[in-house]
Amino acid sequence: MEDGHKFQDVQKPKYDCLLFDLDDTLYPYSSGVCQQIAKNIEEADKVAELNVPLYKIYGTTMAGLKAIGYDFEFDEYNSFVHGRLPYNVLLKPDPVLRGILQSLPVRKIDDDDDVYSWFLFQIFTNADSNHAISALKILGLEDCFERIISFDTLNPSNNTNPSESKPTTEEVLNICERLRRHDSDMVLPRTPLVCKPFDDAFEYAFKIANIDPQRTLFFDDSIRNLQTAKRLGLHTVAVGTSVRTTGVDHALESIHNMREAFPELWDAEEKHEFVHYKAGIETSVKA
Repeated sequence: MEDGHKFQDVQKPKYDCLLFDLDDTLYPYSSGVCQQIAKNIEEADKVAELNVPLYKIYGTTMAGLKAIGYDFEFDEYNSFVHGRLPYNVLLKPDPVLRGILQSLPVRKIDDDDDVYSWFLFQIFTNADSNHAISALKILGLEDCFERIISFDTLNPSNNTNPSESKPTTEEVLNICERLRRHDSDMVLPRTPLVCKPFDDAFEYAFKIANIDPQRTLFFDDSIRNLQTAKRLGLHTVAVGTSVRTTGVDHALESIHNMREAFPELWDAEEKHEFVHYKAGIETSVKA
């Protein structure tokens, strides 16, 4: 028998990567974490009444504040907004989700040092990495993910586009006033920050993590994030709702419903069987 027939009938599963948002996705909105974050943001900002419109326009309040000309250090802002969170009070270990993630088949086929892994688990969040690590540790999930793509991954320096002209104080006040009036005709400055739900954040994440969007299942609670993801080719899952809207392929009331919603992920090991041959000797590894 030819030595070239070492592996036969090996088929890739539908997905290579399971990509997860963090806040309100891996734990529910009812935890109170995001409400506390919103409270901290209000205390941090000089224009607290603009938090909601800036968030809606720019994806994060921080991105909006940077766009309209406010100057601050990322680490200091994130420390104030996330660093004061009472994680031990708001979150608790989630052995159910840990069991779900650890029960997914992760299988490697070694053929002359060619290793192929199924189901890479990665986090993609607008929060900073310290917040992500702290939350995952309390949830008991810190060792369940290969990579955390976070705010500081996408924005590695405080010096974002330093050559761009910033709005003057008068222009900032004008922007604030028009935002208060909900002026839909105003042309807003671009933010120098990279964050969801914008295309550049997703494209940067694809590059960093070597993600093929066509083979990635993306879980998020934000419809805006999911709509961008869908347009860029990802398979999308809304978490925290049973309603499928435009840009959403699947909807889960809870991340705990993964196994019921995607049984094929657990069936992959049984369906994608293979036969291993050695030169002159036929050996069935799995029948």
